[in-house]
Amino acid sequence: MTESSPQSSPDASIKEAPKKPIEIIKELGPGLIVAGSVVGSGELIATTVAGAEAGFFLLWVILIGCFIKVFVQLEIGKYTILTGKTTLASLGQLKGWKPAGLHWIAWAAMLVFLGSIGQMGGIVGGVGQALSLSMPITEQGRAYNEASDAQVKAQLAEVEAVKVSVPAATPEVLPDSGPDIYIWALIIALSTAIILYLGRYALIERTVTTFVIGFTIMSLLNILLLQQNVTWAISWNDFSQGLKFQLPPKVEGVYPLTTALAAFGIIGMGASELIFYPYWCLEKGYAKHVGTRESTAAWESRAQGWIRIMKIDAWGSMFIYTISTVAFYLLGAAVLGRAGLHPQGMDMIRTLSAMYEPVFGDWAVSLFLGGAVIVLYSTFFVSNASSAYVWSDAVFQVRGGNSSGSTRYSLHRFFAVALPLTAFVLFYFIPKPKAWIIFAGMTQTLMLPLLGYAAIRFRFDADGKLFRTRKLGDIMIFISAFALFVAGGWLLMSLLFPDIRELV
Repeated sequence: MTESSPQSSPDASIKEAPKKPIEIIKELGPGLIVAGSVVGSGELIATTVAGAEAGFFLLWVILIGCFIKVFVQLEIGKYTILTGKTTLASLGQLKGWKPAGLHWIAWAAMLVFLGSIGQMGGIVGGVGQALSLSMPITEQGRAYNEASDAQVKAQLAEVEAVKVSVPAATPEVLPDSGPDIYIWALIIALSTAIILYLGRYALIERTVTTFVIGFTIMSLLNILLLQQNVTWAISWNDFSQGLKFQLPPKVEGVYPLTTALAAFGIIGMGASELIFYPYWCLEKGYAKHVGTRESTAAWESRAQGWIRIMKIDAWGSMFIYTISTVAFYLLGAAVLGRAGLHPQGMDMIRTLSAMYEPVFGDWAVSLFLGGAVIVLYSTFFVSNASSAYVWSDAVFQVRGGNSSGSTRYSLHRFFAVALPLTAFVLFYFIPKPKAWIIFAGMTQTLMLPLLGYAAIRFRFDADGKLFRTRKLGDIMIFISAFALFVAGGWLLMSLLFPDIRELV
């Protein structure tokens, strides 16, 4: 992606923002693309794991995580529309230490993206697990699938038999999973590298988005049908329990608040997605449509119009991914938490599929695996495509913004190939998908306070404050930044001083 600048945009690209609903819908997309990329790691895995560990108690953490980051997203997006600069270039406009020409916050962001490669390793491992369960290659893989399936069914049956929650059972030792998962993961990584190198985005993006929406609808249907089963039904008391700003009972060796705060960093608009968002706004053409900055009423009207479109895009995507996030959290708490099933290791995907078994029975695994392959691959594909833009932009900024367009294109293609393959290598040597995803969630939660600080600076910058007309916006950006600081600060303290976790 070349840096889009209103100052260099041709007049033909300048246009007024639409006002009719159907035309507005056609201009939406950046928020849905970026938010859709985290359904696999944020919603399907991290949020569900948090529900399994905490029960219904920490639903409030998840809801705040979905809502509070939108205000940071709006400020970063607005600044990009007004200046035409990428995220890293925008950070470069802020005062502060700039080693090698890149702002220190941008350097911190690149460290987070190093962790995100591990996150993608966890995701490609999850896709490998799902495909191995659906289409095992070796007899060893089939034997592992049968043993894993029997273990999960036994724990679900135990809960059905006594009609009450049971503590986590000590799992039986499963046989070695064999090479199947690694073979499928490698196939996915290689295929993604080839597709990204060739730039064949559009068809896959539309297809995957359709399936992600379908999988989310199926999960909501699962919750509704779950209400017909007294053992697994979610009562109003369960739901209200999650809104009371209280912590779950202590369980030795389990730290659900830490898991929930890790999920906090990657649900909805995670730290990476907040950084990705301006790149997709530029790709959509918001900044080009505004045009060269002028001291005229016409320019201000265009700018306000496209900022309004961006806000609709941001809030609309927030509404959609919040519904998805809450659905997966409730399923994790209602089924996995009650059955004492904690997704982890090579058995993570099979354990997650247990959420569907009380409703869909023998069809559950097949339905879940089909949806899991789609949403996990969606995350893997879109995140690698977005990350390639950021990494190539980082090199461009370090070089002082002097690279030619062809050089930037070559850099982008290099990272488009290198990132998915590196993710597979990390998974191969450390085959712990849940651990990689939780680790990346932690790094992103730690990054959020810095992005909150940057958003405040953008809002009060000479460019950003141009349309700063509402005091409520000032208040909300400070509240948002404070919430991100509290989440990141507590997580940091719990990592530096593990004994703190025992206090909660």
